Amino acid sequence: MKSIKKCAVLLTFLVFLVFSSCSAGIEGAVREGGAAEISLKTSLEPATLALIRSIRGFLGDAADTPVLDGPEISRSLAVSPGIRAVSLKNTGPSSLEGGISISNVGDFLASDDEKSRFITYTDGQGAGNSSLIIKLDRESAPFIIARLSAEAEEYLTALLAPVVLGEKCTRQEYLDLLAMIYRRPLADEIAAARILVSIEFPRQVTAVKGGNAAGKKAEFNIPLTDLLVLENPLNYEIRW
Repeated sequence: MKSIKKCAVLLTFLVFLVFSSCSAGIEGAVREGGAAEISLKTSLEPATLALIRSIRGFLGDAADTPVLDGPEISRSLAVSPGIRAVSLKNTGPSSLEGGISISNVGDFLASDDEKSRFITYTDGQGAGNSSLIIKLDRESAPFIIARLSAEAEEYLTALLAPVVLGEKCTRQEYLDLLAMIYRRPLADEIAAARILVSIEFPRQVTAVKGGNAAGKKAEFNIPLTDLLVLENPLNYEIRW
């Protein structure tokens, strides 16, 4: 039980990322050579918060335990591949902000198994032909989840995530199932949740796939349900 509770800290960070409301976002900057900095700020919505508190209560946590514990999440995430430093702080029991320093984006959450690599970084040595390619599909996603935590699969199973269960369904079928099991408010929150990402690059972005670009920045607006269902592979590409 103690081991499971420790891993639950990392799971809540995973939830924090994917359950960001439209008012939250992720901002980052990729440097020459592949190093990157990410700035995060978010809070959980009511139905999502209630579900997480229920699960944390089952694990034995006290009612007043922060749902998003910035310092603990920092310590857990710091040992993940590609991470150089993490500094997250709480701005409330279910909200936090801070930054993550990545040593090389190509190594982020990667392992020796090539199937688990979802980011491909090409360093153009400042010649204007650098690129960042991100691909998430049903083959790579389970490796990424397992890399985050041994219990991540169990947690996402509780959310009935098709990408973990191996079930093929549409986004609407998944939301209807959530509404039936957890009631409509949670399903509505997940349907509305989107991950807003803004990344700055060393030079002007010359091409982008899956998002928009302006000057040195590329922006992406990713529906949460696309990640949990992966009805179709998600492909993003930036060149600069």
